[in-house]
Formats: sequence, C-alpha cells, structure tokens
Amino acid sequence: MYRLILFIGVLLTSFTLSAQTEQEKIREDIAQRQAQYQTALDRLIENGVEKMDAGDFEGANVIFKDVLKNAQVVPTEMTFYFGKNSFYLEKYEQSIDWLNKYIQLKGTQGRYFEEATDLLNKSNAAVRLMRQQEAKATEAILAADYDIDCGPTGMVICPVCQGRGVIITKTSFGQNYRECPYSDEHGLLTCEEYNLLLKGKLEKKINN
Repeated sequence: MYRLILFIGVLLTSFTLSAQTEQEKIREDIAQRQAQYQTALDRLIENGVEKMDAGDFEGANVIFKDVLKNAQVVPTEMTFYFGKNSFYLEKYEQSIDWLNKYIQLKGTQGRYFEEATDLLNKSNAAVRLMRQQEAKATEAILAADYDIDCGPTGMVICPVCQGRGVIITKTSFGQNYRECPYSDEHGLLTCEEYNLLLKGKLEKKINN
C-alpha cells in the first residue's frame, strides 16, 4: 500500500513538473516572439528615419504608415518622427497633431522636445498662412468682374431701396422719404444696371 501511494506521489510530481516545464516553454516562446517583433519594428522605424534624414520624405511616409498600421502599441518616438516627416511633406495639420502628442507624452524632458516645438511652431504658422491665402483667394473670386444672369425677366429688385422705389430714413422729426437714386419707380433695376451696381459703376439718376 505504501509503495502504491509513493508511486502515485511520484507520478503526480512528474506530471506537475512536466506541466510547469510546458508552461515555461510557452512563456519563453511568447517572450521570444515579442522580442523578435519589437526588433523588427525598431528596425523598420530606423529605416524610416534614415529615409527621412536623407530627404526621402515620401519613402519615409510609406514606412511610418506601415508601422502605424501594424504596431500593437505605437512607440512614443514614432509620434515625433511621423510629425516631423509630415511637416516636410507639407501636411501641416497632421504634423501639428502628432507633434502635440509627442510633447504631451514626453514633456520638456523629451529627447526631441526642442525640435518638436520648433516644427510645431512652423506648422502652426504654415496653417495660418494657408488659411489667409485661402481667404484672399475666395475674396478675389467674389470681387472678380463677373456679370450675373438675372433670369428670364431681365429685371432685379434693387438692393438699395429693397424694391420700394424710395429710400426711407429716420430723422428726429419722423421718417424721411426720397426717391431711390438707382431704381425705377417700382424699385426695379435692369440686369445691366444691377451688374453695374454690384461693381460700383452704376451712376445715380440725374433727377435725384
């Protein structure tokens, strides 16, 4: 009986050790795979940085986007690299987004803090300039010397008197009425008159 119990004990111990060994192998395998993955990821990022430093920003962009697509967790330095490369690709809003992330994560102690801050300021300035240029372009289009089609009637309600034929102003003695210097008695303009008015070229009526 004693031998049977001893045999069972040895057998259970053997199973336990075998199970522990198997678990350790699994853990070692996982750790090895993670290390290999991290090594490959680091090398891929290094390749991207090398291309960026060499001025191949498009090539670096392809690599960095591949890293972002496949990385389980994005390395902090990657936020700087992608933000920096985006700046040189003139993708300023994208650059601002990623450089801000880097500064938020690493703070003033970050290895690339000064460069990130400089690029961030330049990106913000570039965005402001682009918006100013867009506003000027829009203004130029609106102010261009175009003739507006007034429709089949060829008549338009005068924007000065708003179709009343008279201009009403308030005075200390009440309301003052005077004939519209541009429209006819019905408060209308011809299409030609309307376009001249928009351009500031319509002359006032002589009798006004």
